[in-house]
Amino acid sequence: MSRDLTGILDAVLAGILVFDAEGQLEICNAAACRMLEISADSAEGRPVESLLGPDHALASLAQGSLTGGHSATANECAVERRFDNDLTVDVSASPLFNATGGIDGAVVFLRDGTLQRDLQRRVLEREHLAAFESIAAGVAHEVKNPLGGIRGAAEILGARAADAKTSDAAELIVREVDRIAALLDDLMVFTQGEDVQIAPVNIHRLLESVLSLVEHDPSSGAVQLEREFDPSIPEVLIDADRMTQVFLNLARNAVQAMDGSGTLTIRTRMRLDRRLTSRSGQQYPTLRIEFRDTGPGIPEELLDKLATPFFTTRVGGTGLGLAAARHWVVRHEGVLQIESPPGSGARVRVELPLRTLL
Repeated sequence: MSRDLTGILDAVLAGILVFDAEGQLEICNAAACRMLEISADSAEGRPVESLLGPDHALASLAQGSLTGGHSATANECAVERRFDNDLTVDVSASPLFNATGGIDGAVVFLRDGTLQRDLQRRVLEREHLAAFESIAAGVAHEVKNPLGGIRGAAEILGARAADAKTSDAAELIVREVDRIAALLDDLMVFTQGEDVQIAPVNIHRLLESVLSLVEHDPSSGAVQLEREFDPSIPEVLIDADRMTQVFLNLARNAVQAMDGSGTLTIRTRMRLDRRLTSRSGQQYPTLRIEFRDTGPGIPEELLDKLATPFFTTRVGGTGLGLAAARHWVVRHEGVLQIESPPGSGARVRVELPLRTLL
């Protein structure tokens, strides 16, 4: 019994690319088309260098197989994509030989390692979050109680002050104590464990309420807000108050980055092929909410630090806004990703399990 080769290759989860002896694409299976964001028909006949560039491992390994007749591999190679998350793939290439032993082409395999990387990142995020919760709880307990006594003593000092200099010093102490107390209140967010109150929520109504607040904020200036909402998304089980806090923080950060002029695009979509695994092991499709701005972008060396508690690049910032946003996304068993492709502003993606009542 014979089978259709195209159907067999399309059933393979790894990407498969077959090139002829001149390095032109002959076969591209469904997985490779998805990874490279190309169609099999439009890609047929294209030289290998045109797919991801002449310097990419895909091109160099394929050319090595075509000219040298040897197999080679390269791990954790980046694949930049226009319409979806960038990928990290392992690439391997092997030569194909004709009946006389001459090199007749090359086959390249692409194995998507992004899922494994995402799972590792989620585990690390949960571990870091648990460690910071413990530290935050200890600091809040040890510092907040004495603050009340310090404030009270400063007020008494101010009331009994015999001169303006002493009175001013007492007022300064009270102001600084209040500032520290406010910071501790922000810090207390991280001590609230997994206390999320989920209920069915229309995600677009929630986003519209957030954008209404942003539009009425004087700091928004001439920033344009664009919506690219997927109307097929059903009501999702989330904590509306917590996610409002998350989305408002992300929107305000984007507006501040654009300094009153630019475009903030909010995009929603479902990813039925991308699954998020809960702590209980159950898998859910993904709901993605993306905030994309046209600001100056974020230096690459800062990307991994932005959601770290107390790290901030903004004058007067506490460094807890993005950290709190990630905290509540992780509590929803989701993922918060920050990207800044060169020359195209910043993109922040919130991916949540698409839990519904149905």
